[in-house]
Amino acid sequence: MLAIIRNDHANINQLLSILRKKIIRLEQDEKIDYRLIKAMITYLREYSDKYHHPMEDLIYDYYLKYRVVPDEVANRLSREHKLISKVTIELDELLDMILLDAIVPKEHCIKKLSDFVTFQSAHLAYEEQEVFPAIKDSLSPDDWSTLQQQWLLDEYSDPLFGDTISDQYRDLADRINQE
Repeated sequence: MLAIIRNDHANINQLLSILRKKIIRLEQDEKIDYRLIKAMITYLREYSDKYHHPMEDLIYDYYLKYRVVPDEVANRLSREHKLISKVTIELDELLDMILLDAIVPKEHCIKKLSDFVTFQSAHLAYEEQEVFPAIKDSLSPDDWSTLQQQWLLDEYSDPLFGDTISDQYRDLADRINQE
């Protein structure tokens, strides 16, 4: 399960890298394709809410149930997942406004995109450097077997980075390969 999550993180980092390039282009007064950014944010929002964070939360909740962890550490991941959701929704709504031709100051857009990328990157780094090593060192093969059984979702394929790309994300997948 950690391998799946780490693979998701690599995919998310690929999208964040593209967003960083878009931010630089905006800062240099170059045109960017807001539909591409909207598609990335929609993917991140939907995939994280439906699959990625629930899997992380299942593992982390199990870990916390059977391991002694300081309260600050125990609550941080959940707080960050909620904050990521909030920041993503705000950015998604801003992109909707832009795509509806609302006048949005470029600086505001740059700030929202930068905040999103910065927060996402810091969150992924925290999980990779702090959370996952602690979990990996702590859980036994029996624990992982129990977790796998609790993860009741049927075969789930990533709609953007999986073997079969969803029609909704086909254009985005093509664009990512061009970036």
